[in-house]
Amino acid sequence: MKQVSQSMKDGRIEVLDVPAPALRPQGVLVRTAWSLISAGTEGAKVDLGQKSLLAKARSRPDQVKQVMNKVRQDGVLRTYQTVKTRLEERNAIGYSSAGVVAHVGELAADYAVGDRVACGGGDYASHAEYAYVPATLCVCVPEGVGMEEAAFATVGAVALQGVRQSGATVGDRVAVIGLGLIGQITVQLLRAAGCEVAGADLDDGRCAAVAVYGAVAATSAAGSVAGKELLAATGGVGYDAVIITAGTKSDGPIELAGEIARDRGTVVVVGDVGLQVPRAPFYEKELTLKLSRSYGPGRYDPLYEEMAIDYPLGYVRWTEQRNMAEFLRLVGEGRVDVKPLITHRFAVDDAAQAYAAVADPGSGSLGVLLEYPRSEPERPRIEVVRPAAGEPARGAIGVGFLGAGNFATATLLPALATDARFAPRGVYTPSGLSARDVAERNGFAFCAGSPGEVVGDPDTSAVVIATRHASHASLAVQALKAGKAVFVEKPLAMTETELDEVVVAQRESGGLLTVGFNRRFAPHVRKMVAALARRSSPANIVVRVNAGAIPATHWTQRPEEGGGRIVGELCHFIDLAACLAGAPPSRVFAMSADPHKSPLLTDNLSVLLSFADGSVATVVYTAAGDTAYPKERIEVFCEGKVMVSDDFKRLSLTQGGRTHTSRPQQADKGHRAEMKAFLDLAAGLPVTELTFADCVSSMAATFKVVESLMTGAPVAVPEVTAS
Repeated sequence: MKQVSQSMKDGRIEVLDVPAPALRPQGVLVRTAWSLISAGTEGAKVDLGQKSLLAKARSRPDQVKQVMNKVRQDGVLRTYQTVKTRLEERNAIGYSSAGVVAHVGELAADYAVGDRVACGGGDYASHAEYAYVPATLCVCVPEGVGMEEAAFATVGAVALQGVRQSGATVGDRVAVIGLGLIGQITVQLLRAAGCEVAGADLDDGRCAAVAVYGAVAATSAAGSVAGKELLAATGGVGYDAVIITAGTKSDGPIELAGEIARDRGTVVVVGDVGLQVPRAPFYEKELTLKLSRSYGPGRYDPLYEEMAIDYPLGYVRWTEQRNMAEFLRLVGEGRVDVKPLITHRFAVDDAAQAYAAVADPGSGSLGVLLEYPRSEPERPRIEVVRPAAGEPARGAIGVGFLGAGNFATATLLPALATDARFAPRGVYTPSGLSARDVAERNGFAFCAGSPGEVVGDPDTSAVVIATRHASHASLAVQALKAGKAVFVEKPLAMTETELDEVVVAQRESGGLLTVGFNRRFAPHVRKMVAALARRSSPANIVVRVNAGAIPATHWTQRPEEGGGRIVGELCHFIDLAACLAGAPPSRVFAMSADPHKSPLLTDNLSVLLSFADGSVATVVYTAAGDTAYPKERIEVFCEGKVMVSDDFKRLSLTQGGRTHTSRPQQADKGHRAEMKAFLDLAAGLPVTELTFADCVSSMAATFKVVESLMTGAPVAVPEVTAS
């Protein structure tokens, strides 16, 4: 299918052939008829993409802070690799479209194939022939409303939410500052609500346009001149509400709003404008300042937008979806007319020209639409044109990727790329654009529209599974049955039942499988293991993890998708303790410091592990600390010696009253060695550091941690006899 993309590096707009996105249970797959380019939001995004790296940093100080925090935790080299990868990515753009439902997810029962729908949401209603859209971000198009008009639904919802924030009612005087696309629609909505409306913009034509809709005053003047004209239209009283829909870094709009608002009036900011609020008018008039958050309640809530869990109408009357539906109702009744706002139409293949028109002040662009072919076969597998790389290396191993998110592209792929045997074959991600982008930047032969196309490729002998946690076990079973060597990023499974299914598949196929327990391969851990191999008495091991807090809405915290941090991440450290002890845990006892969280979702706990030889390990995992403090510390006490690894940067050995400490080094958590071991495994070479039995044992012990939290008692870990 065709999809419009933007380069993060230079802002370049391209139209690419990519696989269609995956259908998920919570939504529908829509064949797009029209999509609308938002001159404000998308224009700003393209403008940012075209700026230099320094200018990007200046415009996003919040992201610069995130980068500096990552440098402190992961070091300069790994942070550089992550940032470099992000800057090289292509992004989907667009968030307002309309089309016809092609496929329906099992949890989206309100829709049927063939329904005409309007779609919203960044990363969903993008400029593409096919779009996956969660059920709460699309609405059926009423009879009498054309698909061109329906493509305005999301932008219309943005305007409608601004009107709702203003609290304007019948007879109120409302001024709209900034008469671009959203400003024009805002004027119409206010008139439909029975308000007396005025408008202000620097463009004479836009001011004249709102006069057609009944705006009683419109001015193209700036600053105090505009203020005087607008105030004069109210007899000097001022406006009950002022809605700012302009897009500018200037503080002019907020200053003008303070000047023209009435005593105890309301100012609502919808557009991206300067917010140095002048104290005098806002204080003297006791004005209320509000910011309108996009299309309405539900925005930025993953449970609403991703999982399609709606808010009860009795508690939240107007959500994103309900605002979209109400806007289309007004269009259908003729109370809002978007047809005069359409200034340009382009075929999707000409998207670059469309964005050029949006960026050109002289083009007069307002509503710019992209049109899509009415019928074209889906092409799920896209061959990628690559520079000639010569003959494959001797012993080359064809590797396919299922999932290619930030961790896979910034960590796993670079680690594999250092090995001459790595021959990238196919890549699948739920987003077709992401699959195409990763394939091109990393030399894959093709990008696929389904996992089966990667697993079924005859030239692929090994598969890396780096999708979301809930799909790991089923994909591992599929790849094992296909005879592939399998690397599964942790966790291997979400439940004991899934783990059993993987074990059965491995036994029946005799296949090779390993899990991303990379810390076994870290240089510090290897040195500790070598020293402990010579011991003749039990060891006492302490692993402390300052994991840092994440939002409760993050996908890893949703049991059905991420499994929580115990299953999703603590398994790392259970396996690390087993590696240091030289045997799987025989018994676990866990205590939570989160009394108000379910055992599955706790992220503040201590786990005591015991081993057959009498060794014990304590794993302290906490999200309550400051991320500026080092993340991981490993301590091993045994036979008069103490070994300590500080965040994999410094290793010390204390014995005989003296401490020997290694020189500080770049943190190495073993990813490169881990991926070399995986290629060794795929090549049929022996790998003893991490066996399939080790992987299964560590996951089994992790599930017993959850059981111990639920029962409040120690739990025995069954012995694993996996081949």
